[in-house]
Amino acid sequence: MADELDQSPKNWTESQVSDWLKSIGVKEQYIDKLYEEEVNGQILLTLNEEFLKTKICMKSGPAHLIIQKRDELINSKQRSQEKKKPNSGKKPELEQKSVQCVPTSDGPPAQTPEKDQRVLLERQPATSKEDCKPRPFDQEGIDFIYVKHRVLQPESGAFNLTSPCHEFKSFAVAAALDRTRLQAKFAKEVLKFATGCMNIRSNGTIHFGVMDSKEDTGYVHGEIIGVPVKEKDIYVDALDYIERSVSSDKEHVRQCVRPPRFIEVLDWESTEKRYVVEVDIVPSISIVKSKVYAVRLPNFKELTNKVEFEKETILRRLGSKTEPVSDKDLSDFYQRVKDRDALREEAEKNKFLSAPEICQDLGRKLTMLMTSGKKFIEKEKWFILVTNKFQPDDLSNIDWLLNLNIFCVFDFDQDSKIDGLCSKYLQHHAANMHSLQSYRILGDTTIKEFTNQLHLFEQTSWIFCNGRTDFKGNEPPCDEMTWIKTKVTFLRESVSLICKQILPKGTFQVIFLVTSPVEKPLLHTFNEFFTDMEGHEDIICICASQENFQKWQSFAEGSCGKDTVNNSSVVGMKMSHINATLQQVQPFKSCASKHLPVFVKGTCLLETHEEEQMYSLEILTVDHCDETSEDFINEEKANIEQQFYRGGRVNWLNFWLAERKFVGEVIERDAYHEVLKLLHDTLKWNADETPVKSINIYHHPGSGGSTVARQVLWNNRRDLRCAVVKPSYSASLVAQHTVELREYEEKDPEKCLPVLLLIEDTDKEYLDDLRNELEVAVNTKRIQYGTPCFILLSCRRSYDPERRCKESPLQNVSVTHKLSAQEKRKFSGKREALEEQYEPEFILTFVLMSEGFHVDYVQHFVEHLLQGIDRQSVVTRLILYVALLNTYVPNSFISQSHCEALLALTIYMERFHQHEFEKSLSPQAKLVFLHLRDDKTHLESIRIIHPLVAKEILQQLLGQQTQSSLAMDFLCEDGLFEHRFGRDEYLSFLRALFIRRSRISKGDKYDSLFSPLIDHVREKEKSPDKAIELLKEAFQRFHKNPFFAQQLARLHYTYEKFEEAKYWAETAAKQLPNNSYILDTKGQVYRKWFQAKCKAIESDDEPKTAHNTADAMETALKALECFQECEKAADADMENVNNSGFFAEVEVGCSLLKLISSLDVFAHGASGHSECMKYMLTDYIPEEVKDAWEPFHGRLKKLHKTMQDALEWISEDLSYFQTDIGVDEEETPESLEEKISQPLKWLSKKSSEYGKYFSEAYSNALLRQSFPANLTPFQKRMIIYHFGGGNVTSILSKLTDQKDAVLLLENILSLYPSNPIKAKFSQRDIVNYIMAHISLNCLSPETKSVAPMKDLQALCRQFPSDKRKCLPSALFLLTLLFWPEDHDTDQEKETKYEIVQTAVEHLEKDYRTKMKDIPQRRRRLYTHFFLGSGNGLDKFVHKKKFESVTKVFSASEKRLKWFRGEAWKKPEIAKMLKCVSGWTEDEVVYLEGPQKKKFSMLPLHVRSVPHSNENITFYLGFTFRGPVACNIVVKK
Repeated sequence: MADELDQSPKNWTESQVSDWLKSIGVKEQYIDKLYEEEVNGQILLTLNEEFLKTKICMKSGPAHLIIQKRDELINSKQRSQEKKKPNSGKKPELEQKSVQCVPTSDGPPAQTPEKDQRVLLERQPATSKEDCKPRPFDQEGIDFIYVKHRVLQPESGAFNLTSPCHEFKSFAVAAALDRTRLQAKFAKEVLKFATGCMNIRSNGTIHFGVMDSKEDTGYVHGEIIGVPVKEKDIYVDALDYIERSVSSDKEHVRQCVRPPRFIEVLDWESTEKRYVVEVDIVPSISIVKSKVYAVRLPNFKELTNKVEFEKETILRRLGSKTEPVSDKDLSDFYQRVKDRDALREEAEKNKFLSAPEICQDLGRKLTMLMTSGKKFIEKEKWFILVTNKFQPDDLSNIDWLLNLNIFCVFDFDQDSKIDGLCSKYLQHHAANMHSLQSYRILGDTTIKEFTNQLHLFEQTSWIFCNGRTDFKGNEPPCDEMTWIKTKVTFLRESVSLICKQILPKGTFQVIFLVTSPVEKPLLHTFNEFFTDMEGHEDIICICASQENFQKWQSFAEGSCGKDTVNNSSVVGMKMSHINATLQQVQPFKSCASKHLPVFVKGTCLLETHEEEQMYSLEILTVDHCDETSEDFINEEKANIEQQFYRGGRVNWLNFWLAERKFVGEVIERDAYHEVLKLLHDTLKWNADETPVKSINIYHHPGSGGSTVARQVLWNNRRDLRCAVVKPSYSASLVAQHTVELREYEEKDPEKCLPVLLLIEDTDKEYLDDLRNELEVAVNTKRIQYGTPCFILLSCRRSYDPERRCKESPLQNVSVTHKLSAQEKRKFSGKREALEEQYEPEFILTFVLMSEGFHVDYVQHFVEHLLQGIDRQSVVTRLILYVALLNTYVPNSFISQSHCEALLALTIYMERFHQHEFEKSLSPQAKLVFLHLRDDKTHLESIRIIHPLVAKEILQQLLGQQTQSSLAMDFLCEDGLFEHRFGRDEYLSFLRALFIRRSRISKGDKYDSLFSPLIDHVREKEKSPDKAIELLKEAFQRFHKNPFFAQQLARLHYTYEKFEEAKYWAETAAKQLPNNSYILDTKGQVYRKWFQAKCKAIESDDEPKTAHNTADAMETALKALECFQECEKAADADMENVNNSGFFAEVEVGCSLLKLISSLDVFAHGASGHSECMKYMLTDYIPEEVKDAWEPFHGRLKKLHKTMQDALEWISEDLSYFQTDIGVDEEETPESLEEKISQPLKWLSKKSSEYGKYFSEAYSNALLRQSFPANLTPFQKRMIIYHFGGGNVTSILSKLTDQKDAVLLLENILSLYPSNPIKAKFSQRDIVNYIMAHISLNCLSPETKSVAPMKDLQALCRQFPSDKRKCLPSALFLLTLLFWPEDHDTDQEKETKYEIVQTAVEHLEKDYRTKMKDIPQRRRRLYTHFFLGSGNGLDKFVHKKKFESVTKVFSASEKRLKWFRGEAWKKPEIAKMLKCVSGWTEDEVVYLEGPQKKKFSMLPLHVRSVPHSNENITFYLGFTFRGPVACNIVVKK
């Protein structure tokens, strides 16, 4: 530490300040506080006691200590400096001034004024200072800059007369003097130096603002400091002293002394402008020949307060000083004038004869720099451009720029968008305008979110670094100094963000394109990139003019040395030459045009900037890849082919090369022809077809599904508009871009080519969303129904593709590892051809594929591969990690920069970066690793050539080691976990490894309870403890992520470790108290615990008493409490549907009732049961349970009510939405423990069970179907529940699947009073009573038990008159029962319509609440009845009736038939239903009939509504949202 603190305190970092505070004994808490407040060395020197006490809240003692020790520190540094440089004679003024504020060591420390502290600080010598060159001597129009604290070569004497000698003056004190004093001082120094040079005939430069060691300690000799210059003319006019100081040959001196030059000094720390003032002396022989010059030097006398002149002297340069010629040397000096003239003449002649500079081969240099030594500029390399104002001529030569992959441009030209580079670039490409502030990353935004917000990687980001003239926002351009004050921090942040978090080293190159004079902000930008990129390898400077380069060069050489600057700069090459040179090394021809097919069979031009606006799509054009340059093909074709056959994803170039016969053809699998056939069928015009069609390719992972899909696109690119959806864009954005692509350059939306859209590896939900968005778009465009507009070709992983195919042969195609006989022939022929060209290991995946991925073959291959591998090496560890990820996480990879971090590669030779990385891999790794590039970011990553190979490697390479210990090592690999590039992806894969459960619906083999890795550790390794340990470690690594805690809770309760499970569930719930899925897990912990306790009680042969069941009771009630919390949270969550809480509450309730009724006191026959009922339903408490159950009484007595509410809630939810969860349906991501697969059956069963517990005493009576006369209404209600008449859904489910449905319904009705109107039913009872009648009538229309319609309508009048208080099911009944009959009078019809319309209004409101913000297709409305042709109750036709017509189809086909509206066309169905009339107006359906108020209907399928206003007919369906219109047909 001592060494670290040896440097000047001014340069200390926050942690060095903390170390120092520790060393002087300050308390930890204050050190932390100062660290948090970001106190570094610079700030430490400005602190005072007041600040420490008020802002840091320190006590006076420590505050005083810190200030005292700080001042001692400064003084000791000061004294050590002085000792190092002993001074002779009188101290100069500057030093005297600065010493006044140094306290004496014995007195108390004086408070050092802030400004003087800065002076002290500046005088701490830096450890080593960079050298720099002086400004080129006596050249006009040179733009040059100095950097503060850099050092010029020491002062020198004359050695060849034309190379100038130098003299330095700090001038620090003089610069602050008034005009008269300053001019006298300046003139004195210049004239003394000038005549000295002229007399010895040597060129010279005198520098003011450069330290001369004589004058000042603490600085190095020749160190550039600069002086503040208020008015330049003071210095220029000072030379008027020549006339008064020189008696003869005044004009000679005038001619030899050049006017002062003011060279700016760049200072990183301060924004004050400083200059070095320089005067050049050029004694040309033609002027000074045979002359000697005498001078009277001016001097300001303080006594007389005016300028006086010293006596005349002759001066000369001796070594590095200017001395007067003494009297005794005078005659000798005059005699040697001739010699000096001769030397001067010779020197001037030689100067003109010096050889011309050798001309560099700039073209080769430029191409080498741009291609990093390769033959072509890499397609995937990102370029960052830093530039200033472009000259108009240069703008016509920027084709090379338009072809580069430009990540962002730092543009210092505020008019760039009006008439500069930006305006020109926008004619060819899309770009987003940003300012430096746009790159400030807020709080908890991840890098991925940030790059998405700014659309980085999609379109070029154009950063206006110094304002933008055409922009109305508050971004005014400012001058250099203001820029440095206000913008330099933003610049620093943005450069740092790009270099340190977004683009890893080696993936990008920075080009400084200097096209006009360099200003300081540009130099600041260089400095930031140089620092953040840790060097200069990937920075290039291109500068057309030598003059502009000078300032850049003078600055950059200080940072990286003369050679480096020279080697990485291309200077003096015209833009037109640059343009021509670079276009030759670009992999594609310059500005090639792209075309799309059009409806009338020609093509149209696709502008690049238009294409970039559709950035969520990769558009396949007619002439795709035609722009590839000949040389590039010859160079790369073998690599491209080999990469594909090794297992890389197919590339458009693969097809192109095959099509052009550069390489052999790509095999067409059988599936390719199947897809083509399906595609052909979908393109036929068909009035009943939807405008958005789907074809699904299901494929085994790694079996070539993606190749088939892309081959279909490639071969149809001339007839359809083809595109691939890029991952991670929202469905709405993709739909918007797809519609734009379809209509691009077409006049009539009706007449466009269909778009063939490939969507890879997305779930069904995304596809549904996309289809939905596209259908809405087609509707709003009013395109005629039946026109094929979009074909979605979805390509998804599946472990059972053949099954998917059987389910829906009209839509699905499978691709598997098994080859057909014909495919085997093709593959073996191709393999022979390839093996002539390549070694088998270089076309590995193809070889495995032609073997059909036979298990033995893969096993044998991996054995052979792993022979002689070094199992201890870090590369082998990398292979294992990648294999583990690839085995368990589909489509996973590890980024190359992560691999480098693990292999600890810090490759300084960036130019050969990729080469270095590959060199560091073992031979085995080279064979099994496949290098991928991200389509969007172009960042490289690694995966194993095939998932089956990964799995086999994992098994064989682990040997004795278990997967759990490997996973643990992987988790604890800090180098990978903390690595900052590609971090979001890496962490998401790692998270998936431990948490993602496999689902058949997502293409996995089976549905798992935990992630497949955790399952493997639990089951195959038989070590649940290891699994727990792994998840605990992951929980810690992922910053205590609550979802890991949730998994831990589930894992623990699976093994009945309930205390720990409870701890983990609570940990998760504490962090996410409103997440219903986590609250559900918490409830499940108690539920399983309760089940375990019940089991224990059962296995004891003890009789059950209140005492030995109390513990289980408490757990059950705790579970119920958790599930109720879960219900509340689910209800409040507007984005998701989670009804697991209600289901679980009923399940636990039933188990609890079972336990209670099995207690000894309640278990004996009817008397025991009535005792139980009395306890559960009244205030009565039996003695036996009084004390033991004391805490539970209140909650148990509420049980029948809360369970009934939960059952009602489920029933209502099921009456709204379709519940036939099909084979294809997706589930919620954190789906429940026990997914209720058939909710309708479950509800009937549980309602009946619930009824049974509360009506058990009569179970014997129930069997005989005769009921005692003395039953209370509650008991009757419970028996009704037991029979399945307790809620709407149970009653309606009798229509679909019950043997004795008619008998049960008759029994249910017999339990109701004979005169219901007088019976004062509750609203629920009325609903259930009427539903039972309607259902019975549907099942058995001839039965006597059904009440007439009139009675049921009369009963409905008992519903609350305030319809807001009606249950949805009551409103639903109103729409059914009051639907007008044909024989009603007009007046009756009108009255009924009013009732129905009021009910519909309120149903719609309830529906909105129930629906939340969930997309409709995820909760489809359920149509319970259709309007039939009968009268009275007979006019309600239940869906069940249609079954006989449609039962020939499979479930998914049946859905498709209804969905497309084909089913309605069947004559059997038409006979059952009544056709009603109406019209459409602005795409809203209205029913013909009601007079007072128009009755608008919801169409069951939006897409079936005609766009124009038409007369229509349709069938009517009844749903819980109101009546809906089905099968809408326009009246001809």
